[in-house]
Amino acid sequence: MKISLLTTDKKRYLNLLLLADEQESMIDRYLERGEMFVLEDNGVKAVCVVTDEGQGVCELKNIAVSPDSQRQGYGKRLINYLLDYYSGKYIQMIVGTGDVPSSIGFYTSCGFEYSHRIENFFIDNYDHLMVEEGVLLKDMVYLKQKMG
Repeated sequence: MKISLLTTDKKRYLNLLLLADEQESMIDRYLERGEMFVLEDNGVKAVCVVTDEGQGVCELKNIAVSPDSQRQGYGKRLINYLLDYYSGKYIQMIVGTGDVPSSIGFYTSCGFEYSHRIENFFIDNYDHLMVEEGVLLKDMVYLKQKMG
């Protein structure tokens, strides 16, 4: 297994990024200013983008695992790598997600805890309604984790 920082041609993984953020114009808001990582294990299994939000905070803007590799620990391994990689550079990592049990459960299992929510984020910022696990996404739920 290898995790690499990708500095050029980030859009070549757009199909994966769209799994976690289904509107390309929203991805365009953070892709170039963020650092992108690719996890490979006999092929690309996962990608993520992390941005510097100032005041010692970084944000995991996008993490996506290819559909045939999901629920095999790649997402958690990538988050653990990021927490180690950014340790000492940031004091906190945040992540925003839809208010669905599987997403919240995944991040809490990775050590994140509830921070705050932005009401109607998905309604106000996306050009279409999004449904995940039968739930209409409205509010963005933010979770946070302190870093060493």
